[in-house]
Amino acid sequence: MDFEGIKNKLEEYHSRGLKMYTTSSFQTHSIVLLHILSRIDKSIPIYFINTGYHFPETVRFRDQVAKEFDLNLKEVSSLMPRHMQKDEAGRLLFASDPDYCCHINKVEPLEPILAQHDVWINGVRADQSSVRKNFQIEEPAPFGVTRFHPMLDWNMRMIYAYIKEYKLPRHPLEEKGYSSIGCEPCTRKMDLEMSEREARWYGMKKTECGLNTELVGK
Repeated sequence: MDFEGIKNKLEEYHSRGLKMYTTSSFQTHSIVLLHILSRIDKSIPIYFINTGYHFPETVRFRDQVAKEFDLNLKEVSSLMPRHMQKDEAGRLLFASDPDYCCHINKVEPLEPILAQHDVWINGVRADQSSVRKNFQIEEPAPFGVTRFHPMLDWNMRMIYAYIKEYKLPRHPLEEKGYSSIGCEPCTRKMDLEMSEREARWYGMKKTECGLNTELVGK
């Protein structure tokens, strides 16, 4: 969808009295949606799921972007302390059971937020993974919520064209070889032969954190 299409859809949701929010990991490719939303409606809450494992550069970049775009930034995190996030052998869950780690640190903290809203504006793109390729512009989510995917038909070339046009900032780790940036223990630099998501959970049969698998209507 282009800017006008996104604007019209958000105005439609607003006219129906629907409560909207979005989530953001504050990567470089996340910046386009945040900028578009800031041009349309700065009051829409932007939720950052703080797992406690983010790169320090991500947190600083989040604060920079939130200030520059005048975002309505909010933060959620797990109620389970990190020292309790271990398996029976005492290993931290991100190393022994990354799916459960993501569930505790991303899915569970977002569920109450999801339940309090009607529309989740989600910036997934179809070209990012096989899971996302199967999404529609609108998808049902738990609690009767609608997932709205305005960036679904965008690709990386379009993302960087927009960034260049509006002179938007880029995540500082990008110039060091990082592309898809999540939690520090589960993110590595890109190799030339890698696709965008392969730098996450490298060597594991995992490409999603659970937000786009568990929080989708069945």
